[in-house]
Order: sequence, then C-alpha cells, then structure tokens
Amino acid sequence: MALAGFLAGVFLLLALYCGLDPFKHSAISEFPDFVAHKVEMPAWDEIPVEKDTQNLLQKSEIKFLNQIQGPESMAFDPQGRGPYTGVADGRILFWDGAKWNDFAYTSANRSGLCDPKPSPLLYLKNEHICGRPLGLRFDQKTGDLYIADAYFGLMKVGPEGGLATSLVTEAEGVPLRFTNDLDFDDDGNIYFTDSSINYQRRNFMQLVFSGDDSGRLLKYNPQTKETTVLVKGLQFPNGVSMSKDRSFVVFCEGSIGRLRKYWLKGEKAGTSEVMAVLPGFPDNIRTNEKGDFWVAIHCRRTIYAYVCALYPKLRMFLLKLPISTKIHYLLQIGGRPHAVVAKYSPEGKVLQILEDRPGKVVRAVSEVEEKDGKLWMGSVLMPFVAVYSLE
Repeated sequence: MALAGFLAGVFLLLALYCGLDPFKHSAISEFPDFVAHKVEMPAWDEIPVEKDTQNLLQKSEIKFLNQIQGPESMAFDPQGRGPYTGVADGRILFWDGAKWNDFAYTSANRSGLCDPKPSPLLYLKNEHICGRPLGLRFDQKTGDLYIADAYFGLMKVGPEGGLATSLVTEAEGVPLRFTNDLDFDDDGNIYFTDSSINYQRRNFMQLVFSGDDSGRLLKYNPQTKETTVLVKGLQFPNGVSMSKDRSFVVFCEGSIGRLRKYWLKGEKAGTSEVMAVLPGFPDNIRTNEKGDFWVAIHCRRTIYAYVCALYPKLRMFLLKLPISTKIHYLLQIGGRPHAVVAKYSPEGKVLQILEDRPGKVVRAVSEVEEKDGKLWMGSVLMPFVAVYSLE
C-alpha cells in the first residue's frame, strides 16, 4: 500500500511538472500554443516491411564533403549541366564540373549572418533572413529556374541567375509559411506545397511533433497570376512531382507517410486518392524518364513513432518532459539517422528499395534525382551529396 501511495505521489508530481514546465526544458517550452493533433495512420500491418538486405546505399560515392551544407534538391539545366542545389545559407549553387559557383539567391537582405558555418543546422536561426531554397525545378524550354523557398514562397530566376523574383507569397489571403517543393505541367501551371500555415521550417521538429494539419497543395497559374488551393488540411505535405503523362501530380504526406495522387485529367480530375503507404517519413519525390517515382525517405517509422502519432495526449505528455528536442527526434527515428529511397510505379507498386540501415554512409536523404544511370541524393541535414550507380 505504501508503495502504491509513493508511486501515485511520483506520478502526481510528474504530471504537475509537465503541466507547469517550470524550468522550460521541454521540446515545446517555446511554443505556448502548441497543439498535438492525431495522425490518421494506416493500420500497422499496412506499413511496408520490404527491406534492402544488402544495404546498397552504402556503395554510394560521397561527393563534395564539407564543400556544401544541406543540399536539399538536385536539379540539372536544359543543357544537362549541374547539379544545381540550394544550400543552408540561402544560396543556390552550380557545379560546373570543377568547382561550385554562386548561381542565385532568394533573399535581398543577405549579411554576415549568412556566412559559412560548420553544420547545416547552425543556419536555422537566421534562415528567415538568409532564405532557404528547397525544391528546385528548371523549365526545360526557357531555362528559368523555379524555386520553393521555405520563407519567401514560390520564386523564379532566369538562366543567368542572380536575385530570384517572387511569384507567390500567399493563397486565399493566408501567407505561405513553409513553401517546400514544386513541379509544373506543360501549360506552365505550377503545383507546390505549403507544409504548414503555423510553423516555419526553422521549427520543423515542432511541426513533426505536432502533427499539424494546416498544410496545403496549391496551383499557380502564371497567365492569370492566380493561386488556387487544391487540397487543404494536410499533415506536413512535402515533395511534388508530375506523372510522365501529365494526367496527375503526386505529393507526399510527411506525417502520415504516404503518397497521394491529385488527378488533373480524366473522369477523376479535381479529386485525390492514396497512391501508396510508405515505410517511413517522406521528403521530396522525383519522376524518372520511365515515369516511375523516386521517393526520399528520412527514416523508417518505428512503433514508438506510430503509437505517438495515434495518441496525441500521450505525445503531449512526453513532449512536456524535460527531454531535449534532439532526444525526441532520435526516439522518433529509432535511435540513429538511416536513409531509405524507394521507387514506385505510377500505380503505387514498390519497385525497388535502397537503404543504409546502420547509417554508415548515407545517413539522411531529402531528394533522389535519377540522371544517366545514377541517383543524385541531397539532404538538408548532411554536408555532402551522395551518388549511387544503378548499373
């Protein structure tokens, strides 16, 4: 009986501590309006279990180590030159075959705050000043580069580079808070994601922890200058890629871990449907020449992350404990970073999985761009580009 009373007292004190957070040590102490949302997860047995038993990503070549910080997106211009990539200090760089060159930037207010630092994460504090280019896409006809900047919205820069021009900063009167990725159709309409209207990229971990459902898939018409919200109420929408036949666009739902199709043509035009359930947390998605989709997956989903997604009250309790954001992140991903890339057919069938489960070589991946028999893989968390040969 005495033990039961003692345990009850400990639990009461713990609950009181979590409610008050007197020392502001929790992962959400700086977010007084933080809300934990339920994530409508698929059944546990629906989450794919196929694995790359050989950990083939460990055969990747690590290029440009410590020459670039946090390269998110890999793009090649109409002449096949590149890659071009957006990095953590807000610049877009171009590899000319011998060295990296400044090509473009998204902020007109760059200063010493954007100077080189030893880690991509050290730029987070000033990203809203320096800019943070994420998704990149070249118009293969004009050579213009379209940019999804996390803070400055949808942008464009000409083939000569320089300061990018703003195209979209709000939709339906609601400002873009976390512009993430984009692609466009044959008519020049741009489809892009705004991951949250409540959280900016510098608070992306709190966005992950919250399960925030304010994300949007949008369309920008360059002829009319109008921006339309196609789908709202999304939980961390991320990568966007057109199908090869341009009949639908695919986008990732990060919190749920799945691919969705939004139909542009045919009987289903204007509707969306689930395309595939993924083994983990997706980032960007890119279509290859055959029409298949390469999905960058930060890590596999753990049972811990799955249970926390389903039970927001439990998640809220855990987040109020005096545990750092980094520890919560490691719990979410199973203790260590480990990259996964997966190729899907247009019908949503998994065709290939490549991974590095121990995280020895490719510890994280944000995008996979297939070119000339090689996969070019960038990551917002890593100071290099990984290249894997498919042949």
